[in-house]
Amino acid sequence: MGELSPWHWAIVIIVLVVLFGARRLPDAARSLGRSARILKSELRAEAEPPPDAPPATARSAEPTISSPQSDPRHD
Repeated sequence: MGELSPWHWAIVIIVLVVLFGARRLPDAARSLGRSARILKSELRAEAEPPPDAPPATARSAEPTISSPQSDPRHD
């Protein structure tokens, strides 16, 4: 029951053609493919570090807190 038979797919395709028209379906498919390619390239670019970025340095886990006596703003 959870599987779509060829008749189900035929009905879905007929409904799409009736709703959107035969002229707009190729354009919609092309646009969807283009959007998928753009998304894929953006995800790849986000995963890779920029080539001119310096390597990340490890910072100490403890924050540095200045005391009011050594802070020149409190004089």
